[in-house]
Amino acid sequence: MDYNNLPAKRQLAPGGEEKPQIFRTLRNIDLNLLTIFEAVYVHKGIVNAAKILNLTPSAISQSIQKLRAIFPDPLFIRKGQGVTPTAYATHLHEYISQGLESILGALDLTGSHDKQRTITIGTAPSVGALVLPTIYQAVKREAPQLLLRNIPVDDAESQLSQFQTDLIVDCNTFGARALGHNVLYADNLVLVCRKGHPAYGRAHAPELLREYEYALFVNEGFSLNHLRQRVNELFPERLISFSSYNMFTIAALIGSSDLLTIMPVRLFNLLRQHWALEQIPFAPLNAESIEISLHYNKLSLRDPILENVINIIRKAF
Repeated sequence: MDYNNLPAKRQLAPGGEEKPQIFRTLRNIDLNLLTIFEAVYVHKGIVNAAKILNLTPSAISQSIQKLRAIFPDPLFIRKGQGVTPTAYATHLHEYISQGLESILGALDLTGSHDKQRTITIGTAPSVGALVLPTIYQAVKREAPQLLLRNIPVDDAESQLSQFQTDLIVDCNTFGARALGHNVLYADNLVLVCRKGHPAYGRAHAPELLREYEYALFVNEGFSLNHLRQRVNELFPERLISFSSYNMFTIAALIGSSDLLTIMPVRLFNLLRQHWALEQIPFAPLNAESIEISLHYNKLSLRDPILENVINIIRKAF
């Protein structure tokens, strides 16, 4: 190896800029060279690095020469049967080793269950309030290194198909064959009013319930069409004077008006702690239920970390 034939100065990116943008800089560096640098540094020799990387010593030497053309330093000096790093090489090693470890940690090619990672779960606000406390406790107990991130559901099928989110918890079902789901629980429906509402305590015949106006929770989804049809049959000609995509908004309105609304019983039990709400017994409606399911892309099951999270959530319910 010739250590005397070093470039006079560091090569610059095209255009001669002293501070090229990061992508332009990286484009002019073969990142495989950094792996070779680390192998030579850690194993203290060209021959040892060649064995580890299954390359020839000549290929390793050529790579080191390319690195010298990038960095203003010989990097390694021959010493006995091996090489010793320069001070500059030691400086580089501190950053390159951390960078490679971070990349491997993010890729998690081995499926290590002790790697920190963020799992994204999409929910509607009301569903999130019901399921995420249970999910968080279960995941933190079984996989404490994982971080959870909650995002809104805009188009659940697209978000899962395009891997924009890892999981979605929702009351809809989807027809895409690439998606899988597991029912977490079923929730019966209840009719809700404010405390002191004139309808509370009266005989609850359908014709009496038509006297009042209703707030409607808007939840689009083909799988809910049959449920909506049955509810409409139970409450024919009901007057909808307010609708919202947010059940918390509806709960606040119900607690301060004479409007009625329909909601799942678990959500009612949660919201009644914050607003003055009462349940109006109505057996035909109480017999109806809605399913809350965990949805995922089936390809995600090839990821051992995500598969483990799915199993943890299923067991938690």
